[in-house]
Amino acid sequence: MKTPAIQIHDVHKQFGQLNALNGIDLSIEQGEFFALLGPNGAGKSTLINIMAGLLRPTIGHVSIMGHDVIADYQQARMALGVVPQELVFDPFFNVREMLRFQAGYFGHGPENDAWVDQVIEGLGLTDKAHTNMRKLSGGMKRRALIAQALAHRPPVIVLDEPTAGVDVELRQMLWGFIKQLNREGHTIILTTHYLEEAETLCERVAMMKQGKIVALDTTANLLKSHAGKNLRLTLKGAHLPPALLPMLKHGELGVFTLALSDLTQVEFALAELRKANVDIEDMQLIEADLEDVFMSLVGGV
Repeated sequence: MKTPAIQIHDVHKQFGQLNALNGIDLSIEQGEFFALLGPNGAGKSTLINIMAGLLRPTIGHVSIMGHDVIADYQQARMALGVVPQELVFDPFFNVREMLRFQAGYFGHGPENDAWVDQVIEGLGLTDKAHTNMRKLSGGMKRRALIAQALAHRPPVIVLDEPTAGVDVELRQMLWGFIKQLNREGHTIILTTHYLEEAETLCERVAMMKQGKIVALDTTANLLKSHAGKNLRLTLKGAHLPPALLPMLKHGELGVFTLALSDLTQVEFALAELRKANVDIEDMQLIEADLEDVFMSLVGGV
């Protein structure tokens, strides 16, 4: 049995009277692409900060690649790369200098330059390698921060909202590179509010609510166990009959998606549309997605 990439046992974290984490137990295996999901305030960032050694748990233990984050902080931190949400960077260096300094903090010298070059190329930063960080656009700064987390070649990578506010081109390029790292054996932990990313990329998902894990399973099992179906309607007219509004998931420009708890609601929806003399241009019954699972488990927080 391989040592887990991350082992979290009975972790609690209190800030005064606030219980930010309430007994987190979680094991992430080496090579997994894992999603850690939850609404704002669920405790995700607190848990990541404990993994990175920036916070100490009130109770419990966390290890990275078998190294306790408190008792063996140096080795645990060397095994982990964290991409933060915030665009925090050193304004005095260009991209290549920043990455070489970052690698140097973890004991890597010139022998690591080939890896730095690979990261720069993989993240589309080759043309910006000698540009000062202050002069980069927001998207390029985001790429550079991801490169910074990878500079010391950690086996475990935490991506905390890595695509927040970035364009489609960067998102696709980023995921191509990260998927390649995962194929090469790196463990990836992703937090994101773009649930379609988690559904597409991650084999397993943990969902957090109020400092607790409320769901932990493979993505496929979560979809099978918790999600129903959706009815997508294209209507002549922009209004939905009032009786169907409680079922409305989203809708605009005459296209409405209704969340169904069971298939009998299809006939109910059609009856209400006929009663309101609303013409249907198109109708599709589609599988629910991870967003539906998320809302059923942690919605309303």
